[in-house]
Amino acid sequence: MPVPDADIHPEATGPAKALVASHQAEQPLKFYAGWFCPFVQRVWLALEEKQIPYQYIEVNPYHKEPSFLALNPRGLVPTITSPDESGSARPLYESTVILEYLEEAYPTHTPALLPKDAYLRARARIWIDYVTSRIIPAFHRFLQHQPNPASSTPDTNQTGGGGDELQTLRAEFLATLKEFTRELHPQGPYFLGEELSLVDVVLAPWAVRLWVFDELKGGLGIPAPGQGAEEEAVWARWRRWVAAVEGRRSVRETRSEREWYLPIYQRYAEDKAQMTVLPTRPTVIRNRLAFFGEMIPIMLLKSMNKHWLFYGYESDW
Repeated sequence: MPVPDADIHPEATGPAKALVASHQAEQPLKFYAGWFCPFVQRVWLALEEKQIPYQYIEVNPYHKEPSFLALNPRGLVPTITSPDESGSARPLYESTVILEYLEEAYPTHTPALLPKDAYLRARARIWIDYVTSRIIPAFHRFLQHQPNPASSTPDTNQTGGGGDELQTLRAEFLATLKEFTRELHPQGPYFLGEELSLVDVVLAPWAVRLWVFDELKGGLGIPAPGQGAEEEAVWARWRRWVAAVEGRRSVRETRSEREWYLPIYQRYAEDKAQMTVLPTRPTVIRNRLAFFGEMIPIMLLKSMNKHWLFYGYESDW
């Protein structure tokens, strides 16, 4: 039986295609990537911001070459390799691990994406973890929600609409964005102030994909400017942060054309994407979202098909 996600568009398009073409020359650092993957884009942003030389190698995670599996038996992107003193390739994977490695291994490549101050570095890591453990799982719960046929309030395609469960998931996702936004530097425009940091980098790929909810889930639900009532200041600050992130050259040039993302996200929104579920004890479902490269294990307690507890965190295991 064919793998449902194996027919994804094979290469980057638009600005990202041009960037890929400019990074085909042999380099010590190899960047194994999938153009569509937000975890890949995290690493790609850091490489571009710091201007670290790299060779881009496209990987289809549904057609894994033996040579790639030899580097990463999990077969996931992003993966990088950097040679040791003997010239042997040393692989690393999982986006946040790679981001920290790039900061430490290339200290002369600026800008530094973690502050020098020990307290600020620790605080940055707290909010990097928040993005990974709270925002991204809420994003996927909202995106993958399927209407309950027995529900008296079925999902709709009206902006901000949907059944009770969809509305709840929308509100939960927006709550994570508001909590993140309240921690942003007051003037900014970035999380720590005037300079981009890894906190911004880890969330940026999802921030620039929020349009999928307007296309597929009846709307994201963020109020329009001037309509945020008592939360107007929070959403105004959020919009400033998004605008600053979207304006970065690295973000613009690592994005493909929207039309090629949409069918992939639509399969997720319709719960048709490839997924491998590995149950563990007690009542834990590890939900391998291989489409997005890394894995997001989801801890889930269920009763009568209702989620009593749904807590997710991104990890690569």
